[in-house]
Amino acid sequence: MTTTLILGGTGKTGRRITRRLRAAGQPVRAASRTGGDIRFDLEDQQTWAPALDGVTAVYVMEPNGGMGVARVPGFVTEAVAAGVRRLVLLSAHGVDEADDSHPLKLAERAVRGAGVDWTILRPDWFSQNFSEAFWLRGVLDGALTLPTGDGRTPFVDAEDIAEVAAAALTEDRHSGHTYPLTGPRAISVGEAAELIGKATGRTVRHVDIEPEAFVELQIANGVPAAAARMLTGLLVEVRTGSRDSVADGVERALGRGPKPFEDYVAEAAAAGHWN
Repeated sequence: MTTTLILGGTGKTGRRITRRLRAAGQPVRAASRTGGDIRFDLEDQQTWAPALDGVTAVYVMEPNGGMGVARVPGFVTEAVAAGVRRLVLLSAHGVDEADDSHPLKLAERAVRGAGVDWTILRPDWFSQNFSEAFWLRGVLDGALTLPTGDGRTPFVDAEDIAEVAAAALTEDRHSGHTYPLTGPRAISVGEAAELIGKATGRTVRHVDIEPEAFVELQIANGVPAAAARMLTGLLVEVRTGSRDSVADGVERALGRGPKPFEDYVAEAAAAGHWN
């Protein structure tokens, strides 16, 4: 039976993939810097071989979301040499249009050229950013200060991403496919805040901020300047409407539509994420 290695095994997508595969009786090894089944650090090559021992499929991700040195190509080479025969890469929306030096574009190229089965996932902004990551503090404080204006984007549920990834790791029919993953409709951050507020009884609003002011705010909060500018650029794409397209990747991969943002909000509220 295939043993699957999940990089970022304690993260938003990794822990969900791990849970699904274990529920299906699949041998899984969750790899993480801390808290996983085995210690793994993409920046520490000495941790690669122990994690890859006996593994035939790998869920691959860049821990910094492409904001750093490209480590995936070297890891892919070692993984294939160690016997891995299937790779599923977590990439991102718009990587096909990125500069050729972008770490995630280099990662995609390495996965496609590895000589084994591959699948690439390109999700848009995660719905869970409101409850588990970047924007949770803003929700709890009642103000999401983001340079997105009235722009809309089709937030995708991490549960959908994980289900697609689990299928791609275990089913042959996904080999050679690139799946753009979005929710079923594009909404603004203001609408997202309103839906969260209604579900929780909180006052939550979107406070628009000019892009340059947002960069300065991020730097003041300790974010490196390059990362602050990259993040702001992605949010400005929402502002300008260039990220409002709905994709069919979830439906193509799973035979069903993606989860609506309203369902995500109801589940996150019931789980107490915004208590």
